[in-house]
Amino acid sequence: MNMPVIRSNRLHAALVTLACIFTALTANAEDTPNALTGDLMVFHAGSLSVPFRQIAKAFQEQHPGVRVLREAAGSRACARKIADLDRPCDIFASADYTVIETLLIPKHADWCLKFASNEMVIAYRPDSRGAGEITRDNWPEVLLREEIAFGRAEPNADPCGYRTVLTAKLAEKHYARQGLAERLLAKDQRYIRPKETDLLALLETYAIDYLFIYRSVAEQHQLECVLLPDEVNLKDPKLADLYRSVTVEVSGKKPGEVIVKRGEPMVYGLTIPKNAPNPEAALAFVQFLLDPARGMAIMKDCGQPSVVPSPSASYAQLPQSLRPFATEE
Repeated sequence: MNMPVIRSNRLHAALVTLACIFTALTANAEDTPNALTGDLMVFHAGSLSVPFRQIAKAFQEQHPGVRVLREAAGSRACARKIADLDRPCDIFASADYTVIETLLIPKHADWCLKFASNEMVIAYRPDSRGAGEITRDNWPEVLLREEIAFGRAEPNADPCGYRTVLTAKLAEKHYARQGLAERLLAKDQRYIRPKETDLLALLETYAIDYLFIYRSVAEQHQLECVLLPDEVNLKDPKLADLYRSVTVEVSGKKPGEVIVKRGEPMVYGLTIPKNAPNPEAALAFVQFLLDPARGMAIMKDCGQPSVVPSPSASYAQLPQSLRPFATEE
């Protein structure tokens, strides 16, 4: 007659044990990185689409509770979404670190961290008009032909756009051709688009023959490209003084305000905005991205070399865990 009682006691003991185990496992999970949950909104430059897709996938495999949402646009357009539209954003990665410094700091972000580089090239199809003869020396003459069309990005929306203007002005100096920049920039203005990756469709559909774009994007899409001299391509830090000799005007923080941008070697930057809804996951993602064996290995494979660590003007405002990825300016 006592057997049911014994079984009941044993069942009760087993349930208590299972409850303890579950509680312990839950507690341990909360103490691990895998406990990160929720959506992670990432605004990024169009030229980061390919590597960030791979990095997001690798990050989610390590943190399955996090869903990475990516939104690509011109870097300046991304910054406007944060500054002007107050769009929630956990991470903003810009093709030009100065976009963060001039449009977001100090009101919308505290710091900026530099992480990758790139260079300007002229991409084309194998059957683009003039493809069999264009070189790093004669490309201005080829692009200026009436029957040939080329595209470029909008300077007020995308760093690739104003870098194209700077490239044209550097080319005028390098090839000693007075008025070259003005002629290039006056031609084919109907093929200006918000970001450089928007131009790929125009190239694929034969609307244009060439486009000014980053080398990484050209390589990622297996496009032919003209590699420009270092004096023109905004790649070489040793030529910083030469690059600074040319300027371009772009829109500022307020309507009617103008920012004069000087040429400089290409450097990408990132930040976690002050309005980040998921700052813990954002910090983990940035650490994953900047890890040389993880995120930065993917960036390198995609043609965007690391510049980590680099000097940061906002080093003192960096989260402690990110300071190893920067140096004091």
